Amino acid sequence: MSETSSAPEPAEPYARVKGSPLSQLPEDLYIPPDALEIFLEAFEGPLDLLLYLIRKQNFDILDIPIAEITRQYIGYIEMMDSMRMELAAEYLLMAAILAEIKSRVLLPRPQEAEAEEEDPRAELVRRLQEYERFKVAAQRLDEFPRLERDLFETGAGADDIPVPKIYPSIAMDDLLSAFEDVLKRLNHTSHHRIRREALSVRERMSMILERLKGNAALAFETLFPQREGRPGAVVSLLAVLELSKERLVEIVQEEPLGAVQVRSLTVVGGGD
Repeated sequence: MSETSSAPEPAEPYARVKGSPLSQLPEDLYIPPDALEIFLEAFEGPLDLLLYLIRKQNFDILDIPIAEITRQYIGYIEMMDSMRMELAAEYLLMAAILAEIKSRVLLPRPQEAEAEEEDPRAELVRRLQEYERFKVAAQRLDEFPRLERDLFETGAGADDIPVPKIYPSIAMDDLLSAFEDVLKRLNHTSHHRIRREALSVRERMSMILERLKGNAALAFETLFPQREGRPGAVVSLLAVLELSKERLVEIVQEEPLGAVQVRSLTVVGGGD
């Protein structure tokens, strides 16, 4: 008993006919011989073809060998005979112009007429030179970057880019400099003290934390009451340093040479 093997079906259909996939080719499929066309050279018109023939063989555009160029041009026209006739008609017109120029060059002319008459190739040379200038200019323009082809516009709003703010670290010299400014302002203020009050660092720490509850940050100089003089300023400084050491506050400076601020690091936690 023989087994018949069938060809595996392709993963993708060959085509879709009226929306339905076609996974098997019909046995009576006929492909005409002229279904495939190969274009070796593509020209934008008869002048482009003529300029191509001249440049390909390094002919002098001011001294075109009309007979040779006409022969080669007719050869290309014969190759285009199987293509679209509406396209070939433009090339046939140029072939007729070349044949006319060739006949005028080959026919004998009187010496008087030859001296006065312009070269029959002059008009064609002028057209070719003008066409070549425009073609080179078009190529150079095409080499420039073009929007939506080589370059594409893009953009991003400033609000869409998160920029983390990094505070500079506070050096001890900067902190002492700010404290010296506080002492200078205290020197300009005199108080008449009736009695001496005992100053407590722990008490001052609690006062600073209480003031920070309702404020995101406090200016460093506002933590030194002027009525207490130098002793009060020293106690306040020790209280700030102790709070910073215990990680209850942080001392920040948002920018170089900017104002020194004290911020609370305590977080009010909620119940579980």
